[in-house]
Amino acid sequence: MGAAFSRAAVSGAVAAAVAGGVYRALRTRPRGRWQRTNYAGRTVDLYAGPAVALGAAAGAAVLPLPARTRYAAALAVLAAGGCGTYDDLVGADDPRRGFRAHLGALRGGEVTSGAVKLFGIGAAGLVAGALLKERPVDRILAGVVIAGAAHLVNLTDVRPAAAAATVFALGAAGLPAGALAAAPMGAVAALVADDLGQRTMIGDTGAHALGAAVGVAVVAGRGRTGLAAHAAGLVAATVYGDRISHFARRLSER
Repeated sequence: MGAAFSRAAVSGAVAAAVAGGVYRALRTRPRGRWQRTNYAGRTVDLYAGPAVALGAAAGAAVLPLPARTRYAAALAVLAAGGCGTYDDLVGADDPRRGFRAHLGALRGGEVTSGAVKLFGIGAAGLVAGALLKERPVDRILAGVVIAGAAHLVNLTDVRPAAAAATVFALGAAGLPAGALAAAPMGAVAALVADDLGQRTMIGDTGAHALGAAVGVAVVAGRGRTGLAAHAAGLVAATVYGDRISHFARRLSER
């Protein structure tokens, strides 16, 4: 128990240091497209997103884990963050929300940033799952959990620090199964004050990256029964969230 706690502490500290350092470096640069108007009408930057993504990846990389596990964590976090960045920068003005809207556009021949996220993060989750598990069924379940966790954290990113609170809650529950959950927790802890202070937001970049990191932690510490339970819960949460998003969009159109 003591060794596991020490590993988690080191991982969280490295993640926090990297996230904080990247964030401070980015804030010296012009915001350009890396800014948004938040729910309260305040202009904030999006620099917390790439900062927490790199912090979470670094925190996982320093853990004394099998190479395949560390590769899986890096792949899932950076790919999810990259897909989120594409949406942050390219899909900022797209009013469509939810899987239903983006899949509908895809059927019409339009590839939206939301569709890129859906398939990009899904593919990365499956590859990461294949690195973490041996049996085909377990690999598929692992991919669903990783991608589902990434989308779940993004769904909660509606107010300052809401996504951070989700990461803390999910990560704390996963810590007993291993130290991987400390990486996203440490990364987001470094910037939660600026998030709450409405100076920055993690955006899709950070939310998807952090969620994927939590998903990898869940997968690494669970057998098939646990994976199946988490996959079912995440799919249900995603479907419910998509319905809420679709309903809200319909109301806004009236």
